[in-house]
Amino acid sequence: MRIVLVHPNYHSGGAEIAGNWPPAWVAYLAGHLKDAGFTDIHFIDAMTNDLSDEDLASRLTELKPDVVGVTAITPSIYKAERVLEIAREVVPGALRVLGGIHATFMYKQVLSEAPWIDVIVRGEGEEIFRELIRTVAEERWPEGRAAIKGLAYIADDGKIVATQAAPTVKDLDAINPDWTLLEWSKYIYVPLGVRVAIPNMARGCPFTCSFCSQWKFWRDYRVRDPKKVVDEIENLVNHHQVGFFILADEEPTINRKKFIQFCEELIARGLPDKVKWGINTRVTDIMRDKELLKFYRKAGLVHISLGTEAAAQLKLDRFNKETKVSENKEAIRLLREADIFVEAQFIVGLENETAETLEETYRMAWDWQPDLANWAMYTPWPFTPLFQELGDKVEIFDFEKYNFVTPIMKPEAMDRAELLDRVMNNYRRFYMQKALFHYPWRGTGFRRRYLLGCLKAFLKAGFERKFYDLGKANYWGPQSKKGVNFNFDRTRKIAPAQMEDWAAIHDRKVALEKARAKLRDDDTGTVMACGGGTEQMEESREPAE
Repeated sequence: MRIVLVHPNYHSGGAEIAGNWPPAWVAYLAGHLKDAGFTDIHFIDAMTNDLSDEDLASRLTELKPDVVGVTAITPSIYKAERVLEIAREVVPGALRVLGGIHATFMYKQVLSEAPWIDVIVRGEGEEIFRELIRTVAEERWPEGRAAIKGLAYIADDGKIVATQAAPTVKDLDAINPDWTLLEWSKYIYVPLGVRVAIPNMARGCPFTCSFCSQWKFWRDYRVRDPKKVVDEIENLVNHHQVGFFILADEEPTINRKKFIQFCEELIARGLPDKVKWGINTRVTDIMRDKELLKFYRKAGLVHISLGTEAAAQLKLDRFNKETKVSENKEAIRLLREADIFVEAQFIVGLENETAETLEETYRMAWDWQPDLANWAMYTPWPFTPLFQELGDKVEIFDFEKYNFVTPIMKPEAMDRAELLDRVMNNYRRFYMQKALFHYPWRGTGFRRRYLLGCLKAFLKAGFERKFYDLGKANYWGPQSKKGVNFNFDRTRKIAPAQMEDWAAIHDRKVALEKARAKLRDDDTGTVMACGGGTEQMEESREPAE
């Protein structure tokens, strides 16, 4: 049986400015399938190769698959739906499968707008997809689909059906990713000019930040054996010439003990001389590990993206981050002293954004002096608590624009064009001063080369008009504000079936909160995690000498 996996051709002016990113989902799914005996697997990276619909149709026709599998995050959902529509046209006998976070939570919306999709995999896909493929191979499809946990599909009577949720993958170390399917020469990290990978060390998050979806999708928090992760990285370095990797985890430092073991293993194998790496993490973890930062740098960690999130403490509280503005500045100072490049992330563009708050984020960024700063437009994922809280304030349901660079929310104090212009003004001032007075003159060797490489990535994206989708929005500077057009498709609406599902979820949540209120003791003194949960990771040892 032939399986073809397709990464949809979606582009936005965000993370892509730093390079082409290898689709890790393909490696993890394919590896798990191959371990089960399904070896005829092919991959089409329509995004990296910028394939047209015609080119994709030609490739599918040539391959003649029995199953076509696609994934999608929220902004790529329409491109993913189109991939499977093309599959229906050119290989009508193939089973059309969609997975990913958007389809997991918005399956009623997706199946309402794209009924040609045969089945949706809900949740992390390795075990669910393998069971689905096994059912097809044994010719028990479609009559056997109802027995598979974690699916959604349109039944014969036209109703949308979701089977019972599947359990999470308990043994992550049993998944052996197959990285050979990827065209490694095309995945380049621009700042260093080397091949880049995105391996996975942990899944899930014990925190419940209101703007985030990771904790909902992965559910329980699980960490792989650090030695197994380093085995994977060593393979990527030795067999695919990877020179930089980013851990895919939302916060790999949550489990301090495992993270220390991971760094120790990298050092023991001499890998920091061959590969450098970066992570996302929280300010609180940096403050906790201040004495370990130089050790992390020794292990090859050179880039940390910090979720400082917002300028005003009021916004931090709204996002349930439970960090303090003063801690953000201190964490950045500690990272600079440890010779780790630090990128400060600011979320902007909520309904209460003003010219003054945007100016405040700039002043803070310059005062804190991170190496890099990023102002990301707030993107209200339709399956997060904050989306429900915003209610009618969300007026755009064109999910293709939910990409961190397009202002989905309209602030009360300004229009979207002014919001974009003021954000661009922050970028211009910050990076112009960095380019003139910092990057060329601060540090030598690797530090200088890396910073100039980051500047090159920004300049390249700016010259090509790809940064922040400025070309698509027709933004050329302050003088062009009146001509800015974000090209929202306002015909896109939430499907009635999805609205009904949300209403049912809301009713269950209200009932659950009422039940919890009866049991809650306000005087317990319980220490809360960043998102209001009570989960805390175990204390752990210091690294070995």
